[in-house]
Formats: sequence, structure tokens, C-alpha cells
Amino acid sequence: MSDSSSRHSDELLQKVAGLPTRPGVYLHRDTGGTIIYVGKAKNLRARVKSYFQEGRPVDAKTRALMLRIADFETIVTDTEVEALILENTLIKEHKPKYNILLKDDKSYPYIRVTREEFPRVFPTRRVIRDGSTYYGPYTDGTYLYGLMKTLRSVFPLRSCDLPLTEASVATGKYRVCLDYHIRKCEGPCEAHVGREDYGQHIRDVHRVLQGKTRDLERELETRMHELAELLRFEDAADVRRRLLLLREYTGKQKVVSTDEVDRDVLALARADTQACVVLLLIRDGKLIGKRHVFVASARDSSDAEIVRQALERWYIDAEQLPEEVLLPCDIDDADVMEAYLAQVKGRAVHLHVPKIGDKKKVLQMAEMNADVLLRERLLQQAQLDQSLPKAVLSLQADLRMERMPRRIECFDNSHMQGTDYVSSMVVFADGKPKKSEYRHYKLRTVEGNDDFEAMKEVLTRRFSRALDEEQALPDLLIIDGGKGQLSHAMEVLESLNLVGRFTVIGLAKRLEEVFTPNSSTPLYLAKTSPSLRLLQQARDEAHRFAITYHRMLRSKRTLQTALTGIAGVGDARAKKLLSALGSVEQVRLATHEQLAAIVGEAVASAIRRHFDSPGAENE
Repeated sequence: MSDSSSRHSDELLQKVAGLPTRPGVYLHRDTGGTIIYVGKAKNLRARVKSYFQEGRPVDAKTRALMLRIADFETIVTDTEVEALILENTLIKEHKPKYNILLKDDKSYPYIRVTREEFPRVFPTRRVIRDGSTYYGPYTDGTYLYGLMKTLRSVFPLRSCDLPLTEASVATGKYRVCLDYHIRKCEGPCEAHVGREDYGQHIRDVHRVLQGKTRDLERELETRMHELAELLRFEDAADVRRRLLLLREYTGKQKVVSTDEVDRDVLALARADTQACVVLLLIRDGKLIGKRHVFVASARDSSDAEIVRQALERWYIDAEQLPEEVLLPCDIDDADVMEAYLAQVKGRAVHLHVPKIGDKKKVLQMAEMNADVLLRERLLQQAQLDQSLPKAVLSLQADLRMERMPRRIECFDNSHMQGTDYVSSMVVFADGKPKKSEYRHYKLRTVEGNDDFEAMKEVLTRRFSRALDEEQALPDLLIIDGGKGQLSHAMEVLESLNLVGRFTVIGLAKRLEEVFTPNSSTPLYLAKTSPSLRLLQQARDEAHRFAITYHRMLRSKRTLQTALTGIAGVGDARAKKLLSALGSVEQVRLATHEQLAAIVGEAVASAIRRHFDSPGAENE
């Protein structure tokens, strides 16, 4: 039996043999129960069984996955299309380690058309599933600005955010604004335009955003001539102005096809361990938009696998679909994707890999765009590395680190005779504090004065969560303390299989000694060295952050204990008293009438009896 199959129990193999042969989704879990891979299958038994077979040729990523499978579960679906949708949903929810995770370079804006009686049209970065229609994302801010300017010039859309309905308009509740007087809006707020006529403008907006402008141009031209024949020259001039603006906008769109078939073109570029996938949107033969995503760890993923994941990401939730999608390579389960797209669109959508002709030229143009975007990203990363502060570069050399300490995390503990035990984590990014990622911890398991156990608890909590949620790991971890603290930290990292994933050091304050895990002899950095100054800055910031949190907890506990010991005063009333009077001393000095106005007669009497009793002055 091979190494991969011998790792799995007979019980697990029997579970595989009992799986149904129907379509569905399978979820692989590791020994900790974490979902590490989600996949779909036409035949669940055959697909899952392939992960436990001897001698099957697989890539490095799949081999690593197979070695980590400790359990699995399956969800049976009625059709392969349902399995496709469910797989995509589960990947988004769980973000499994061994699935390809595509990431946008940044959060790009969309154009939102709201679902209201008098809809609004505006750019946004937030997608809210409330029935609104979204177009984009738009990777070029200048293009988006020009498009919005065109829409507002061609169509008299309202720019306000009033909750307009036919009922509210009929009450005369609202008044027209300046846009109405300069003819940028037709005044739906005062019923100068009805819901149907305003709705026609919105339908035309949809056509422009979908790239369907040819018919709209013809309709505007026909309307212009009709108005001229009726001697309504001013209205005809207004339609002509709108027509010219629309033609100016469409004239800037690149013509890439002579036919009028709606098609998307997907292309892939790779360099080193990274990849970029680009999607060009072509409507009526014109290029109307471009989207892209990056894959940071693409070394062990095939072109077909990356392309398939990109297709599913973009089209599972898509509202507008083309008639044809050009691909750079064949993908697995292409028939399932075509069936899903046809189901959503209501007619066939073809996936096609062009070999020659005009379609191949369009695909090459998309590949060129992907290559340019990927090279720009690599160049930006290289420039960022070169612009790092001297202290970061010096620290890498002094600690003999394999990679640059771009992200540094430092931990410290604070307590007062074993009470209010807290820990802090501070983060430095490229040599500067990143306060948005600072964290403090109120320790749960440590009793008395035990810094070693305190450090073990906080590191366990921090890195267990980091692994579960796939958070960023540090390049350098600094432990405030000497060899003992460092040894306990290494125990935690070893239990979590994190040894070797990043550099770990202990910084002892007395002589500023730097301890490393594999050496009993400390390293001494020059007092004037930028490396030491950066380490000290991180250590002092962690100490400051821990002390601040500790003092806050101690102050809160002291203040509340002085009041919550009084009959009838709980946490809520103690906070109310402190908020109204400012301090425990002011509560002590307050009259019965002042207290009664805050907490009532009965509790006010109890407070006065407490503070007026013998011995209250010593509390």
C-alpha cells in the first residue's frame, strides 16, 4: 500500500466505498476539523475515491492535500449545475487552503441602478443584495467618471436620495432642486414626470451600460426628426444634443469585432509563482469593459484549473451574460458551466477555444492585457522592496533572515500582582506601526504571576485563529523576554506546525540581548544600529499598549466595585451614576435628591446609607 493510502484508516476507506454515485459536493477536512478543500463531482464516489488511490499521478498541491485529509463529508445534489453553484458558495464561505483563491488587486467601484419606483444611478464600492442592478467593477476610474458624466448628460436622472414613490409625490412633500431648473432632471419629486416616462430613461441607461447603444442611437435620431416635423425645434435640439453626447461616448470605445455577437474573452498570463486572469467584455462588437484578478500562489495550479475558477467566480452571480465566451484553453466540466449559463440566460452560451482567425486575435489582445497587468504588479512589488526603510533591510541582514521582515509582530504581558492579566500584540508593517492591527488579550487561563503560561496562552490564541481564518503571518515574531520566554513560545509554534514558517526571536531588556531558538548564546546588536532601534521600538510599543489596556481594566474594576457592592446597584446603575456624576467621590458627595433623579428614591436611600455608615470613609 502506498504512503498516501496507508495514512488513512480503514473506517475512512469504508466511508468512501459507501458514497453515492450521484452528483454533489465534497469537503475535505484536516485533523483539526478545518475544511481544507471543497470540490464538486458528477460522481461523488469516483471523485472522492481518487484522493485515496495508490500511485495516481498528481501535482504537488494535490499530493500535499491528500496527505492532510483526515475526514470528509459530502452533499448530494440533484444536478451537476446545482453542485457547481453550491461549490462556489462553500468556497466563498470557508476559503479552503487548497482551493485557488482569486483576489482583486483592490476594491473597484460599480455602477448601481437601484430598485425603486424612481430609480437612482450612482457609483458605489458596496454591493447590497436588495434587488438593485450592478454594472462593473470598473478598473479605470477615469472611464467610470466619463461614463457617469455621459449618463447624466444624456438622460435627465435625479441625483437626490429622496425616497420617492408615487404616493409620497402626490402629497406634495418634496420640492424640485436646482437640477430641475437647469434641465438636468425632469422633477419626479413634484410629479413633473411620471413613473413610466422616468422608467424609460432608466431602461435606456441599462442599454448603455450593457453596451446596447446602436438601437438607442437610431431611436434618438428618429425622435429628433419627428420633433422637427412637429416644429418643436427646442425639444428636437435637446434630443440632438443627447444623441451627439451618446455618439461621442460610443466613438471612444474600441471596435474589436465586425459582428454584433455579445462575447467575453478570458485570458491568462503567468510569471514566477503569480498569475493574472483578464476578462474583456465585448458588446455589439465594441470593448465596453475589462476585469482582472490575481493569483498569488499559482505554481502548483494548471492553466485549466485557474481559468475554471475564474469563470465560476465571475459568472455564478452574474446578471448579464454574453452569447459566447472565448477561453485560452479547454477546462474540465465545460458542459456543466455551459448548462448553468444557459439556465441563467435562457438560451445557449458557448465556451470556445479559438485556434485561428479574428477570435484568436481578440484572445491574443486579452493575453497582452493580462501580461501587462501582471508585469506592472511585479514591478510595483519590486519597487516597494527597494523603498523599504534602512532599519528593515538592516534587520534582515543582522538576523540572517531568508525573507524581508515586512511584517513584524511583538507580544508583551502586563499585570498587577497577578490580577487583571493582559497581553498585547503590536504590528509593524515595513518598519512603521500599523495600529489598525493592534490587538489586546484578556487572559483566561493564567492564575497568579506566570509570564511563561501567559505568553503560551496569547500565542496559542493568536496563531490558532490566524490558521483558522488564513490571516497574514508575520515575517518576524518578537517575544519580550529571554531564553525562557522564547522556549515556551516555540512550544506553541511547534504544536501548531508553524516552526520554520517565520523567524522568531526573544528580546531581553536588561542587556538588549537577542535570543534565537537554536542558539544558547545571545546576539548583541550595536547600540547605534537601526536594527536594534526598530526592535526596541516594537518592544516598547507592545509594552505601552499592554499597560494602557491593563490600567483601563483595573480602573474599570475599581470604580465599579466601589458602587456595585451597594445593595440595589448593579453594573448598569453603576455606569449610569459614573456617567452622570463623573467619579465615585462625586457619588459619595451627592445629595439624596441628586441620586434619586438618577436611580430613583429607593436606590438613592441605599446609596446614602452605605456612604453615611461608619467606616465608609475608608473604602
